[in-house]
Amino acid sequence: MEASRRSWAPKRRDDRIIIHFDYDCFYAAVFEAENPALRSLPLAVQQKHIIVTCNYEARRRGLHKLQPINEAKKLCPDVVIVLGEDLTRFRNASRELYNFIRQFSWNNKAERLGFDEVFLDVTDVIRYNIELLNANDLANSFFCLSQNDPTLGFPYNAAELAGHASPASTACQVILNGIDPDSLLIRLHLGSHLARHLRTQLEEHKGYTATIGISTSKLLSKLVGNLNKPNGQTTLLPPYEAPEGGTGNATAFIDGHEIGKIPGVGCKIAQKLREHILQRPAEIDSGLVYGGTKEKVTVRDVRTHPTINLEMLDRLLGGPGSHRGTGVRVWQLIHAVDDTEVGQAKEVPSQISIEDSYIRLDTIEEVLKELRKLAKSLIKRVHLDLLEESDDDTGIPPVAEHSKGSTSLGLRRWIAHPKTLRLSTRPRPPLNPDGTRARSFNRISRSAPLPTFIFGLSESIDALTERLISEALLPMFRKLHPDRSGWDLSLVNVAVTNMADAAGDSKTATGRDISSMLRKQADVLKEWRVEDRPVPPDAPAEVFGKNTSMPASSRPDDERKGSEDMLVPSQDSRNGFEGAVWDLEDGAEEQVSALACEICGAIMPAFAMLAHQRFHELGD
Repeated sequence: MEASRRSWAPKRRDDRIIIHFDYDCFYAAVFEAENPALRSLPLAVQQKHIIVTCNYEARRRGLHKLQPINEAKKLCPDVVIVLGEDLTRFRNASRELYNFIRQFSWNNKAERLGFDEVFLDVTDVIRYNIELLNANDLANSFFCLSQNDPTLGFPYNAAELAGHASPASTACQVILNGIDPDSLLIRLHLGSHLARHLRTQLEEHKGYTATIGISTSKLLSKLVGNLNKPNGQTTLLPPYEAPEGGTGNATAFIDGHEIGKIPGVGCKIAQKLREHILQRPAEIDSGLVYGGTKEKVTVRDVRTHPTINLEMLDRLLGGPGSHRGTGVRVWQLIHAVDDTEVGQAKEVPSQISIEDSYIRLDTIEEVLKELRKLAKSLIKRVHLDLLEESDDDTGIPPVAEHSKGSTSLGLRRWIAHPKTLRLSTRPRPPLNPDGTRARSFNRISRSAPLPTFIFGLSESIDALTERLISEALLPMFRKLHPDRSGWDLSLVNVAVTNMADAAGDSKTATGRDISSMLRKQADVLKEWRVEDRPVPPDAPAEVFGKNTSMPASSRPDDERKGSEDMLVPSQDSRNGFEGAVWDLEDGAEEQVSALACEICGAIMPAFAMLAHQRFHELGD
């Protein structure tokens, strides 16, 4: 059976180098960046009645995440508690740090996960720098950060690993007779030095520290980075593949993790796997929403269980409501295999989502109150994240200002339009006969087209909020919960999804920026512009042509040529003009036909020929 399972083991890709950033105590760090005096104090960030995060000074005094506020105050009476309900400051800080990190990417593969995590694929950077290595002098290497500027970079010792290693090893020297660009160990060494440089730059320029993991996949880099917190970095060393009769470092590393701690294995999947391994439901800590499992079921317990194989996982985790291929995905994860690519850097989020959790939410009046809060926050987020400054100067009217005392937005344009509005709720299961309640993470959702009035800025945020509730959210809620009572919600989520890039100059834009087109059209057609201006009597003959003694209407046709008839120097008469190319947009070309007039022989774009023919028809 063991041999059969090994024959099904998925193949791992080890040709990439991926760095995972996890900002240390991000929410608390944002407040510390605003007020550096808080760094030496125990600081906790409060949302609702719990601590969502705290700095390491507070953790040294017994505080931790998801701790009730009253309990935290008893443990640490001098704790400084700040409110973190408004996510604007965290969102802005996250975007700023992300933009700083992504500038070190050459292939633009920089993916943000939540507010405080970033994946960076640096495979091309590492391969470029391997070619620069001198095998005879690895200790005096120079890491180049630009393909165009050989002086931009930093010195480093390529023979040593930067930071920590997993498994822990004292042999941090690479002894080589030559440089093998396909050596995973060499590439990981270079990746560790780049990671240390990025950590240093992040702290020096932005004031934030980060814990970093370096490996060949998103799964392994994220998990290995958790080993040395805070402000540390860890590299998962090879060999990743199992030697004959043994276990590779990748599998041995992931085996010790609880199955629910593996990225990609959600709560529901983890519960099913625990129940299958234990042959009973796993015992859960008390706590309606935030409790965890008391019983630890490791990846190794799942991977080596006699009944676990690919077919069995498909049956166990498949079925109605499950994502297709879940069994295969989990089978890969328990073998430390993750081939998902780091996403391309995005200017536009894939969705904008606002949610809140509740101890009890069971009346329509309370639901309307909470929907109003969530909808208002959502609209603000949409306007904040999807509107950008515009340099439009073509006469297109600017976006209107918000009314009722809001600040002026000036000239703005939408960079994307979400098409779908989604409302999700999480109903709380009813009480059991013994007074207990089953734990549930199941959400139910309803989607509808997003009303277009959301993109209008002539109304106030409050007015837009009321319209969104009455015209969309409330009808969606009644379809989710047709009964007027009898339900109790532990969570409500409002989101806009299905983003469509607005018109723009970027290659990913799905439409054309009309203002940009008009500006470029003016440049393209300036050679053909007719200018009506007075000419003094002693103007040189070149102004009118050969025969200036006759009025334009009396000159022969071969001399009666206005400015739109003149052949401009940019056109090459030797090669003809049919299908000539004019640049309309940066990086793009459009074929525009140029024709010759049969009457006078003037050359002009095809779209101008009709008007030119009317010129001849009018005569005097």
